Formats: sequence, structure tokens, C-alpha cells
Amino acid sequence: MKRLIGAHPAQLALMLACLALAAYAGSFLLGDPSVLTILIWFVGAAVAHDFVLYPLYTLIDRGLRRVPWRPRVPVVNHVRVPLLGAGLTFLLFLPGIIRQGEATHLAATSLTQQPYLGRWLLLVLAMFVVSGLVYAIRLLGTTRR
Repeated sequence: MKRLIGAHPAQLALMLACLALAAYAGSFLLGDPSVLTILIWFVGAAVAHDFVLYPLYTLIDRGLRRVPWRPRVPVVNHVRVPLLGAGLTFLLFLPGIIRQGEATHLAATSLTQQPYLGRWLLLVLAMFVVSGLVYAIRLLGTTRR
């Protein structure tokens, strides 16, 4: 089976489950009048990811792999994971950061969208701090051996 699909069968099952979940979520949008706006945001996010973020990830990843010395604990994943989290949460928080639909948000929640940027930056900072702490702990573990 692995030879037929090129990966473990569990990966295929997980992909099919994700597609089924996406189709289920998309079915709720069929009668929504704002489906065109949602579709534009979705396509825009896909284009931004594929033509801006992915090449940026690749450049940073290649730069981290070309360090002249080989650290005892590889640093690549300790930068890659928080950067990926920052990019994905930026796409999630973007409408709030640029205050799109501010009047609707204010009417629905009685809250402004002003804190979105600060909260996103704090979230990104927390991801990098946790990653740095994990890296430091791993580095200390290798020096004690």
C-alpha cells in the first residue's frame, strides 16, 4: 500500500479525514451571502502562503542549515516551529490586526479590535521564548554528558 500512495496508509487516512472536515465546514457557507468574501480571503491566504511565506521559510531554513559549524543540538527546528506558528497565527489574526469589519466586531462583542496586534505579538514572543527554553534545556543536557 505504501508503494501505491507513496506514504504510510495512516497519512492517507488523516488527509482524507481533514478533507472531509473541510468539506463539512464549507457546507455551512453555501447559503451565506458573504461566501465570496470568504473565498477571496481563502485564495489570498493560499497565494500569500505559496508565493511569499513558503519561499521565506525556505530561505531561512537553508540559511540555518548552512552554518559553518555543527552545533551539538540542531537549532533548525527551534527556529522553524515558532516561525511556522507565527505565520499561521498571523493569517488567523490578520482580519483583526488590520481591523477589517471593525463595526461588525464592535456590534457583536462590544470590544474594539485594537488589542489584536499586541496579543499576536505576545503570542509570537511566547512561542519563541518557549522554543528558546527548550533549546537551552537540550543544550544543557548535552554538555552534562
